[in-house]
Amino acid sequence: MKEKIITNTLPGFTELLPAEQIAFNKMLDIIRKAYEVFGFTPIDTPVLERANVLLAKAGGETEKQIYRFKKGQTDLAMRFDLTVPLARYVSEHYNNLVFPFKRYSLGKVYRGERPQAGRFREFYQCDIDVIGNEELNLRFDAEIPVIIYTIFKELGFEKFTISINNRKIFNGLFESLNIQEQSAQVMQSIDKLEKIGEEEVRKELEKLSLPPESIKKIFKLLGLKGSCNDVIDGLKKLEIKNEQFEKGTEEISEVTKYIKQFGVPENNFKINLTIARGLDYYTGTVYETKLDEYPEIGSVCSGGRYDDLVSEYISRKLPGVGISIGLTRLFDQLYKRGLIQIKSSTLTKVLILPMSEDTGYGLKLATKLRENNVPVEISFAQNNIKKRLGYANKLGIPYVIFIGEDEVRDNTFFVKDMISGEQIKINIEDISRAIKILNK
Repeated sequence: MKEKIITNTLPGFTELLPAEQIAFNKMLDIIRKAYEVFGFTPIDTPVLERANVLLAKAGGETEKQIYRFKKGQTDLAMRFDLTVPLARYVSEHYNNLVFPFKRYSLGKVYRGERPQAGRFREFYQCDIDVIGNEELNLRFDAEIPVIIYTIFKELGFEKFTISINNRKIFNGLFESLNIQEQSAQVMQSIDKLEKIGEEEVRKELEKLSLPPESIKKIFKLLGLKGSCNDVIDGLKKLEIKNEQFEKGTEEISEVTKYIKQFGVPENNFKINLTIARGLDYYTGTVYETKLDEYPEIGSVCSGGRYDDLVSEYISRKLPGVGISIGLTRLFDQLYKRGLIQIKSSTLTKVLILPMSEDTGYGLKLATKLRENNVPVEISFAQNNIKKRLGYANKLGIPYVIFIGEDEVRDNTFFVKDMISGEQIKINIEDISRAIKILNK
């Protein structure tokens, strides 16, 4: 007996039903349009790269999670994010790009990590980056939160917070305390502050044999809260005499000033000095966005500035700043909480029902509607009208057009609203009237 093939998807991979995919694509379109309206250009890099290209910027857990295999003599790997491929792309096409280079990329990435709630092995990322040549104006750091604000407002959220920090502030503090060699471990502990609380973080810092005075100064900095101006004033009052610290304070002051000029309300962004995510990678401004009413979801958009994008591939200084939205994870978390409306299982706006075998008139009408960007289907089935209407109801098609012999003779057709039941007779020459009805 032939063995039955298992057809369910692999763990960590997702498939959506049509109505869910339509809702997902709408979110994708909102993000794409926001990126484009801010002047970002689309690029699409291969899913497969040479392994040494991807691993040049990877290490630790990332290297363990990468999907890697050989085809012939070529050592291949699947991209685990969209930033490393960007670095390769910029170095490859450097002479053909105009800087600052503003790119967006929407695509699937692959990580062989253990699947769990909110974590996938295949997922969509939606990235933007601005790459400068030798230098990059700080105003781009301020534009990024404006784009985040635009996207989440368009997605229907009012209460969300874009948190901002600057790596130089912590680096400067560690230098002033002479603990820079332990900076990575200290930052790992600080990054747990929200999860395990101040007392546990303090214990971890003590285990690192940090002097009590150093721990005190770290928590004094972490305790700075309030408005952006309050935090900046607090940083200055710490009177830490260190060039990096002073530069970081100056930069975060400038960035928040520009964000306000862009018109982002201060209740949607703040300085949060506890953000430590990715600070080994980033060199300046960092971002983390959370939905205020659903903090358990965690960060829904993060990123920052980096000064060393392409050094593994080309001897150029190309600083950049960018963000990434993990759309698969975001959609999954919002959907599970009932925050995404799943409506129709089709994009079709109208189903044309020829009532006879002669479909020429219906095809003519369908062509006219499609020329005006109305999504149309024609029912070629010859079963009873109840079943044909049932097809429209199951898919959630909002309108049906009936065409019988009388309509063909009179050059007319009936449009039926499937929700209200209302029927309107329209002449085929008055197609604009039909379009107005169908696009309500």
